[in-house]
Amino acid sequence: MTDQDHIVFSDLARAPESFDVERTDLRPRTFDEYPGQERVVENLKIYTQAARLRGKMLDHVLLHGPPGLGKTTLAGIIAQTMDCTLKITSGPVIERPADLMGVLANLEVNTVLFIDEIHRLPSHVEEVLYSAMEDGRLDVMIGQGPSARSISFDLKPFTLIGATTRAGALSAPLRDRFGIVEHLDYYSPESLCLIIRRSARLLNLQLNEDAALVLARRCRGTPRIANMLLRRVMDFALVQGKTEIDSEVAQRALARLGVDVRGLARMDREFMRVMRDRHEGGPVGLEAIAAALHEEKTTLEDVYEPYLVSVGFVNRTPRGRQLSAAGRSHLTETEQQFGSEF
Repeated sequence: MTDQDHIVFSDLARAPESFDVERTDLRPRTFDEYPGQERVVENLKIYTQAARLRGKMLDHVLLHGPPGLGKTTLAGIIAQTMDCTLKITSGPVIERPADLMGVLANLEVNTVLFIDEIHRLPSHVEEVLYSAMEDGRLDVMIGQGPSARSISFDLKPFTLIGATTRAGALSAPLRDRFGIVEHLDYYSPESLCLIIRRSARLLNLQLNEDAALVLARRCRGTPRIANMLLRRVMDFALVQGKTEIDSEVAQRALARLGVDVRGLARMDREFMRVMRDRHEGGPVGLEAIAAALHEEKTTLEDVYEPYLVSVGFVNRTPRGRQLSAAGRSHLTETEQQFGSEF
């Protein structure tokens, strides 16, 4: 560790004036501010413009892809573009049909209802959405047994935007009721550079091009991680009294965070180490990896595995997960550079 790596809090009189430590909202507010996902953005621009020309609400939208790619942000942009109110909820908090009925019945005219993790809606709750999405009607059962009767009432015009990391987990009847389905994929380093530089400007942060590229290559193709790493690098620079972040400052901070040159954090490398050290590279079931890491299987499947598969470090096979030659090589090189505890 060099002298520059030591953080001396007594030397910190105040934050450098260039940092806006109070800024919290970095989300784009319009399609034009939204870098990356060009095909998706262009399609949504056309759909929203056409809906406005018709004077109608936008068809229901399903956005799917890995976490952190901007599905919630796109929902907000759609609502603003359509001049609608945005109401946000999530699948796990809607446990009973009555919960969803209450949400739908209380929607104002021209509301965009955003349901995050929509794949986690219970099946008996999903059924409430069928007539609501297709006919703009809510069917309510009154009573039980032979005396039970159904009462229907019309809902105010609304657009449902569902977001999911697991589109295949949605039932076919629900999935088929979305008129617009768009898939978000990992971002290119070029798009991430634009996002990082925009966030730096909003934070009033001096960030040079090389540092932005370092962050863009290490954020797993994900804007949410890019902004998180930018804030953490800013923390290190702030405490060390730096007024500008260059590539050296960024690399030093990322090393302390345990983020390697491919954007893998410690849990990603532990995922691969379990496969290499305990199962000779696999194939091995995800349940066995989860048990070794003391982590939920769904967390590994939704958060860590997709990126490892996308960069070719882990392969999915009919017999389980397998560590690729590229993954084994990257793990070895990282351990040689930083040690096995990195």
